[in-house]
Amino acid sequence: MTRSAICKRKTLETRVTVELNLDGVGLSKVNTGHPFFDHMLETFSKHSRIDLRVKAETLKTPSVHHLVEDVALTLGEALDKALADRRGVRRFGFASIPMDDALAEVSLDLSGRPYLHVESLPMGVVEGFDSILMEHFLRSLAQTGRFTIHVPRVYGRDLHHVFEALFKALAVALREASRLEPGLKGEVPSTKGVL
Repeated sequence: MTRSAICKRKTLETRVTVELNLDGVGLSKVNTGHPFFDHMLETFSKHSRIDLRVKAETLKTPSVHHLVEDVALTLGEALDKALADRRGVRRFGFASIPMDDALAEVSLDLSGRPYLHVESLPMGVVEGFDSILMEHFLRSLAQTGRFTIHVPRVYGRDLHHVFEALFKALAVALREASRLEPGLKGEVPSTKGVL
């Protein structure tokens, strides 16, 4: 069973293509036109071990907000498509990731229900990428990925480290949650029988 997907999104503001393989080795080719965002997506790919290709561009006045939102929506859609009916997955994932002065914790449930809770993020901007945008990325990802994300703790002095720790924690939690569990024998991990 191949757990891969290709999704595209085109609006009047952006054009995005995402290709991924959930059972990859963490190879990535990312080009969004925003170097810091590229770095975060490459970090996500490496630590989730999801092979990831992202090509994105703005079509009007360059807007990092619309770029990040549409990449997150397309990435979430591709993850949902690759997970299919989510048979045999572990479902839950958790990671607590330090990076020098920063620490980020993520709990994730591939529940089929989009939800995001972020306790608090240090405020600021790194290379045009700000804290509000970080939260918006997570919310958009949860929306189309159809999963629940909780960020109960995140802190640090260097905002680059904070964001990178958060992308790494998201990646590791997703890797754990999407892993196929041999003991489930292809069952849906829910008493309802569906996710």
